[in-house]
Amino acid sequence: MAGRPAARRRSAQYAWLVTNPLAIFALICLISFWTAHPRWYAEWAGGLIALALYIVADIGVLNFVIGRSVFKVVVTEVPFVLALYFLPPPMVIVVGTLALTLGQLRASMPATKMWFNVAKAGASASMALLVIAALPDIRGAGPGTWAILFAAVAVNFLFDLICLAAVMSLVQGVRAGQEVLRAIWTPALVSGINVTVGLVFLVALDATWWAAVLLTVLAAALVVVLRSLAEFFRQHRTLAEVYELTQAIREAGTDTSLPDVLLGRVRALMRAEYATLWLAPQGRHPEVLLTARVENKGLLDLSTTPPAVRARSIANGKTVTVGPRLESDDDLRSALNAAKVKDVVVVPLRSGRTTIGSLEVVNRIGDTRTFRDPDVQVLETVAAHAAVAVENSRLVERLRYDAYHDRLTGLPNRRRITDALAESVKVQAQDDVVAVLLVDVDGQRDVNESMGHGAGDKLLAEVAERLRSIAGPGALVGRIGGDEFVVTLRVESTDATVELATRMRERMRGPMTVGKLMLDVDTAVGVAVYPDHGDDPETLLQRAELAANAAKVLPYGVQLFHPALESRAVRRLGIAADLRKALDNDELDVYFQPKVTLRDRHLVGVECLARWQHPTHGEVAPEDFVAVAEHTGQLSRLTERVLTEGLRRCREWADADRPLSIAVNLSVRTLLDSRFPDQVEALLTQYGVAAAQVTFEISEPGMLGDIERVLPTLYRLRDLGVRLSVDDFGTGASSLSYLRQWPVHEVKIDDSFVQGMATDSGDLAIVRAVVSLSREFGLTVVAEGVESELTLDLLEEMGCEIGQGYLFSRPLPYERLEAWFNAQTEPESTPTGEVRRLRAVI
Repeated sequence: MAGRPAARRRSAQYAWLVTNPLAIFALICLISFWTAHPRWYAEWAGGLIALALYIVADIGVLNFVIGRSVFKVVVTEVPFVLALYFLPPPMVIVVGTLALTLGQLRASMPATKMWFNVAKAGASASMALLVIAALPDIRGAGPGTWAILFAAVAVNFLFDLICLAAVMSLVQGVRAGQEVLRAIWTPALVSGINVTVGLVFLVALDATWWAAVLLTVLAAALVVVLRSLAEFFRQHRTLAEVYELTQAIREAGTDTSLPDVLLGRVRALMRAEYATLWLAPQGRHPEVLLTARVENKGLLDLSTTPPAVRARSIANGKTVTVGPRLESDDDLRSALNAAKVKDVVVVPLRSGRTTIGSLEVVNRIGDTRTFRDPDVQVLETVAAHAAVAVENSRLVERLRYDAYHDRLTGLPNRRRITDALAESVKVQAQDDVVAVLLVDVDGQRDVNESMGHGAGDKLLAEVAERLRSIAGPGALVGRIGGDEFVVTLRVESTDATVELATRMRERMRGPMTVGKLMLDVDTAVGVAVYPDHGDDPETLLQRAELAANAAKVLPYGVQLFHPALESRAVRRLGIAADLRKALDNDELDVYFQPKVTLRDRHLVGVECLARWQHPTHGEVAPEDFVAVAEHTGQLSRLTERVLTEGLRRCREWADADRPLSIAVNLSVRTLLDSRFPDQVEALLTQYGVAAAQVTFEISEPGMLGDIERVLPTLYRLRDLGVRLSVDDFGTGASSLSYLRQWPVHEVKIDDSFVQGMATDSGDLAIVRAVVSLSREFGLTVVAEGVESELTLDLLEEMGCEIGQGYLFSRPLPYERLEAWFNAQTEPESTPTGEVRRLRAVI
């Protein structure tokens, strides 16, 4: 992950190629000026004053950050101008070089850089003095003197800059030298301002030395004001950068680009040479160690933080700082010295009470700069946001992984297998087929019953591991049910698939260790292939499962799917007993699909729908188990289960101040039961639900054949106060005039017309006619199957009142419906009370 490295650095010793000539030049000039001014040292008092002014002026520094080094232009033009005017040339050179030497020693500058700066200072001062010597003599503090001194300082500045560019080119490459020259304008402007201030001081001092008192007061006041302004702007800039950084972290919080976004900005914000993110290994997540370095555009998989510093921060869960200007752990300074690190700040990243990593910065850029306590506070703020982002990223990844993998075996689950199959069948290949092998483990239930579910889980985990090793790297192995595994891969032909399934089953039959027992577990394998047995994942899986069920009775345990296995009558007969058991054990689920007013998007109710997840067959289609219930006498229990669950939820919603009506589908067989209205009345009383909150939907095609027999029940239900709706309207052979005879309140247009109305003019005309005539009869119109914005707009234009369909929501279990309420709706006050309104239709 390392970015492209910067230009190759040469040894710092190359700087002597510039330092030595500069020192020789300065020495020659000093000797020459000494000869011309033999008693220059008599001005020692003025020299001491100038030296003090140089040291004071050294406080103001303009830094050039180039690569990993910081070069500075000391703001000494003011004392330099005064020295040029009042002191003899040798004194100017000696004072200037001595002041710079003291400053370099105070900063503990490396010898190579220190002697270069000293030689450069002496040579630059000599160049300025040569300019003054070449021009007419200075007389008084008039404009002529201003011009001479300005020219001398300008030459000093340019010579200093050229020397700096030369040494940078030698040590770091020509590009570094070019960067120095390109940065000339800002320091040139500052230098010009400083010369002007120096000339003002010169004029005042030339008039009277008492001006020094006023100038000292003025300079002190300016220093205080400028420092205050600098601190204010620094804080403002820091706050702005922290805000931008937290925004960037939030935007990349669940993205793998988080380290790139975080580290580069932290390094720049903290003015650090290195910024490091370390994350401890956690579950499936490996250890992460990434560093942003000032010279690299990418990230490096290394760290300069001493391990002892990080270890203490992680162990204590607190920030650890080590540096000259920090309240630091002094016993760790030896570790910094060993790592050749100037200062370091390590802030732990915490998730609750757990430390998940650390955010670290090393070496504040600049030889005289170190991290301070305010910097630590800034880094702790950033680390808090980073910890949340890291934890959210891992949480999202964990949820995403759990959503597509089986928790027990770690294999892909049904959803992941389905998605993989969907991708596989998109790729057309002439010479091979997509094989789906469904492996059903025989005897797993016996293990659960005899040895406990823990042993059964170990058996499944062992099966998963063996199946993964047998299938090979080109296959996708998953677990789609309790004891059902799937292997999908590309094979040359259908015959080759059956041979492969047979070989895999034989290899699976070896003994498996569960606890202290050795079990010989048998399996049955069902085989389905694309495109022979289906062109979508669900069909392939379903048919492979049918084949696996058939394989259980075969001696060789492998069955290729054939159409005879999919007889619906046989399947319905097979689930009849299971349906009774499911009703006894309350294993049928009730899903809810929202109903929304089209004009103002108010959520007015839900339709209650039965769903059944069969332990062997998976999800059974509602039309299948409803038909079984009708033929086996279980329909009344099924209807009672749905109605009871709907009323219970209706009561809960009413108690939560968000009343919603419910709609329940009724079969004609239920309406033929004369006891049903009394049962409804008893349930309404039991749950305290108003009858008007309940709508019964009766399918139009089913009602037509027995209209005379069901009318008494319909009238009794109407008298109770419940609402009646004609479901699937338009698919039967009825006339609209029947609506005047039936005691119904609502017409529900079949989804086959609603879904086609946007593209089929015939469907559009039918829907328009149903809406128009139903409204003439004073009936509410509900459109089911609303799945597009265009359909929604057309229905709203026609005056259809209520819509239901995937555009708003699929049928959802209660828990997911509650989440949908919170995410997709918001309360809205109306004259009739508070209702839930959709935020948006996506």
